[in-house]
Amino acid sequence: MTSFARRAARSAVLVAGLLAALPALAQTLTYLGQQIVPTSASFRGLPMGGLSSIDYVPDTGRYLAISDDRSDRGPARFYELTLDLAKFRRSADPGGAGVTVVDMTTILDLDGQPFGRNKVDPESLRQDTRRNLIYWSNEGQRVSGAMQNPTVRRMHPDGRPAGEFPVPAYYHPTGSAGGLAAGDMGVYNNLAFESIAITPDGKTVWTMSENGLTQDSLPTAVGRGSRARMLSFDLDTGKAGAEYVYEVGALPFAPARAGDFATNGVPDMLALSAHEFIVIERAFAVGAMTPGVAALTRQPTGNTIKLYRIDTRGATDVSGWASIKGREVVPVKRTMLLDLSSLKNDDGSVLALDNIEGISFGPMVDGKRTLILVSDNNFNPAQFTQFIALRID
Repeated sequence: MTSFARRAARSAVLVAGLLAALPALAQTLTYLGQQIVPTSASFRGLPMGGLSSIDYVPDTGRYLAISDDRSDRGPARFYELTLDLAKFRRSADPGGAGVTVVDMTTILDLDGQPFGRNKVDPESLRQDTRRNLIYWSNEGQRVSGAMQNPTVRRMHPDGRPAGEFPVPAYYHPTGSAGGLAAGDMGVYNNLAFESIAITPDGKTVWTMSENGLTQDSLPTAVGRGSRARMLSFDLDTGKAGAEYVYEVGALPFAPARAGDFATNGVPDMLALSAHEFIVIERAFAVGAMTPGVAALTRQPTGNTIKLYRIDTRGATDVSGWASIKGREVVPVKRTMLLDLSSLKNDDGSVLALDNIEGISFGPMVDGKRTLILVSDNNFNPAQFTQFIALRID
């Protein structure tokens, strides 16, 4: 048996153990602790931040985390990390001793070269140990004079390109930069592909738009949700497959001043089976008095983070539909698992939440499966890179 076959066999055993733990998700997610890395942290001379996804690799016991640096501060890249969950603390100021950066890999474009500035916006990644590939999403952008299509790509573990999947043309941004004019098509700016999930059977990779497409629905607002799309690709053929509608919730908090920035969207999801997923909904409103006070600023962060379990069975397959507006659509079933604002530290203080954008299963702790979350600090000195560990009881 080759070393790769041995890794695949070990992964199959781990997946079987994971599936056995799935019914417990309907029970309780217990807060184990957090660790915080300040925005001033660096690795190999580059700022270590912008972590918008995380993926646990059981074969190594390490994690991969992509940075959404648009090649502004350094090349598009992902990190290899270790997390010592024994050092995580239920404290408002836990330190960062349990987080170690081990390696950094530059992501290369389809020509095998580092991406140029503002030519890519990496948002999520998952490693496929069966094929020894990494799948990752590029959000694209909707900016006047600089439209970029959202993409889902493959790469080798050393960052070399291995092709991309054919995203349907109705995701491509066309028309006005705001996406609100008649005839506009495609993703809204900064509300496109932020998630990647691989089903446990290793057959399918999924992504999701953070909000609806311009021709489908408006972006989220106070009192208004948005109709995002889930899009799948067959990992053997590479072709686009089933596509479903996910109803993103309305903004839970308004910004402190009318007109200030506020959003709610889906930054990542995690596959539990061929049809079930855990989805993050991350809301932010400038100046909102959200629960929890950050140790760094002594102010609320303005973030609200909720985890939902979804099931695609019974939902309408909208693949090939250029628009869902005015059409009868059954969305995926959506059930809240946890509002992270309900979590408390040992001193009774509410857990202050930064911009949580990544989710992964972690190692077993005391015989139970863990979930790991990570925040994207946006390279903002007032924010922080936050790792949160939850136990599935």
